[in-house]
Amino acid sequence: MKLGEVLVKEGLITKEHLKLALERQVIFGGRIGTNIVELGILKEEEFTKFLSRYLKIPVVEASLLVNIDEEVIACLSKEMAEKYKAIPFKKEKNRLHVAMLDPKAVHQVDEFRFSSGYDIIPYAASELRVLYALEKYYGIKRDLRYISIFDRIEEEEKEEKQALPAIAADMEALKKVKEAFANIKDKEEIAELIINEAQKAAKRVAIFVVKGNSVSGWKSKGINIEGVNIAATVPSIFNEVLTRKAYYRGPVLNIPGNEEFIRILSGTPQDSLTIPINIRDRAISIMYADNGNSSVLDANLNYLNTLVAAASIAFEILILRKKIMDM
Repeated sequence: MKLGEVLVKEGLITKEHLKLALERQVIFGGRIGTNIVELGILKEEEFTKFLSRYLKIPVVEASLLVNIDEEVIACLSKEMAEKYKAIPFKKEKNRLHVAMLDPKAVHQVDEFRFSSGYDIIPYAASELRVLYALEKYYGIKRDLRYISIFDRIEEEEKEEKQALPAIAADMEALKKVKEAFANIKDKEEIAELIINEAQKAAKRVAIFVVKGNSVSGWKSKGINIEGVNIAATVPSIFNEVLTRKAYYRGPVLNIPGNEEFIRILSGTPQDSLTIPINIRDRAISIMYADNGNSSVLDANLNYLNTLVAAASIAFEILILRKKIMDM
């Protein structure tokens, strides 16, 4: 049984999740696990724990790939490390511990043993960790896509560690924003409130309206989206969040469906956030935010997601008010 099918069988992802990940893999490449993590379906730690059970091989701890001795790295040539996507991370007596994308590939283990002269102890590792280590220790450059996903994971882990001291301040700020949403009189006020609050964390913010099979510009700060109308049925940053019904964090990829938006942005941001604003499981609008084309989006995702959730309720309240008045 294939890895993706086992993930579904174990209840870690749904069949729809697998379909989305496979479709994304066809378009963007990479391992299925990388696409699942990139889509936000599973955290990297959740996926690697599963990977260890699936392969019946231990997964290397991320901390062991941070400060590897040069002497250990030298045990495996750059050419072989790049060819097989493998990283030696520990040496003891006649044993060499190696993190691999394909730890069950016997011919790879045999080649490592022959070239290094050590008995090889293979470990499983996520594609993201291996590519990070290949760049750090061998100078093998990663695609921007992998850098963005890895940075997102690092940031999320950092946010979790720093969450407790930040909660009190966020709760106080959020309380005031919720009060503002509760007193909204029309949809224009909702859009203005979203824009103003989101711009505290991002230089460029825009709200788009979802109409049928297209996404139209509504309000923005830092970029001009007036008159913008983008098809939502082809693979793009907008199609992604509408299909998944969840936010997207990462680069604006240079693909045909993003061409018009890239023109508006005057480039391809390395880091961005796109969140659908839903009413009863249907997206009515989309919020986009970034810090420019060459900067990381230093934003509190939990706060921005809560902001959008409050906006969704505010939109629904407006609709209910109108229904009452029309009775």
